[in-house]
Amino acid sequence: MTRLRIGLAPLAGLSLDTPVAFAWLDRQGQVREQGVSQIGALGRGAKSLAVECFLHPRDSLLARVELPPLPPAKITAAVACAAQALMLGASERMQVAHSPRGIDGQVQVAWLDRESLARLAGLLHQAGLKLRGLYPAAYALPVLSGPVACVEDDHLLVRHDLQHAVVQPLQEEALAEWLMEAQAGLHWLGDSPPHASVDTLAAPQRWTGSAPGWGLHAGLSRNAAERGGWGRAVAICAVALAVWVVGLNLYAAREAAQGQRLKMQMVQRVKQVFPELPVILNPLQQARQQIAVRQGATATDPGQRFANLVQQAGSAMPFMSGNVQALVFENGELHLSVIAQAPKTTATDDWKTALAQAGIDVAAIDQGWTLRVAPAGQGTEDNPDSTADADDE
Repeated sequence: MTRLRIGLAPLAGLSLDTPVAFAWLDRQGQVREQGVSQIGALGRGAKSLAVECFLHPRDSLLARVELPPLPPAKITAAVACAAQALMLGASERMQVAHSPRGIDGQVQVAWLDRESLARLAGLLHQAGLKLRGLYPAAYALPVLSGPVACVEDDHLLVRHDLQHAVVQPLQEEALAEWLMEAQAGLHWLGDSPPHASVDTLAAPQRWTGSAPGWGLHAGLSRNAAERGGWGRAVAICAVALAVWVVGLNLYAAREAAQGQRLKMQMVQRVKQVFPELPVILNPLQQARQQIAVRQGATATDPGQRFANLVQQAGSAMPFMSGNVQALVFENGELHLSVIAQAPKTTATDDWKTALAQAGIDVAAIDQGWTLRVAPAGQGTEDNPDSTADADDE
């Protein structure tokens, strides 16, 4: 599987049209092709092509700090505290990456402002590329038995081992002193080695370095995970809201259906009681209207009055059942004659009160009772007195 590596230009002026150095590595990690191209052209025709990027030396901020033996969970916090003194900007705006603590207690630390990191990821996404790794410039150099060095854009790049690398501005005096110390096992990349005795490597080997197990790209993964966490929370809230809305709609639909059933039952009952109604729209109101009409008709229609008196007598005078000898209706009055063996009733019986409340006057006669509709405006208080007098007679 081939890999694409890009040596980035300074991030401040980076765009899709910026020319950058690149190299394609084969399965063995050797350079198959290298050159210079625009970022947009490298991703043309590709779909989310994974790429390893190496920062320009100006953007490669590296340092080594010594830490005491600490649990892995506390190494990150200790590195953040130690790196604060090395940063020029606010630490909360910086993405910090670090290597594992070495046997000598040294930890390699790199940092980059998060705004530049996010802008780089967005630029690569526009070009159809996916950031697989982001490392300081010196980590592109190969790892050999001794330090590997080169000069790039007035900066000295040195790779000591898998974790340890150095990027520093090129100063002739400092370079000469460093070369005197490292000359024995030094490997140089470039056409002009500082000394003839220094081992020189072919230029394509500057791309063949093994990537460390850490990098600045990890900040993008954490940010995505944080966004994903908020996204999941929002999604859960949305699902809960949807379930609540669906449940509310189901409850409302059930209540509406129950209301319709009750209305249909009322309509059927009204049709049974008032079959003369052609259409029933408001059963309660129409039933009240029909009751009022029938009550008004009872006062003027003899047939309705007779039916009303018989109905009220049957409801309020159950003791008359089987004891009626004759029933006569004349002049709006209902005369009930009872047999001689009928039981006597008293004036305190509750049935008289029920008839009075229904608007019916009752009076005792020889061997029976007389029922008539009470005149309009007559209260129920007069009826007990009249019936009591009749009983005394």
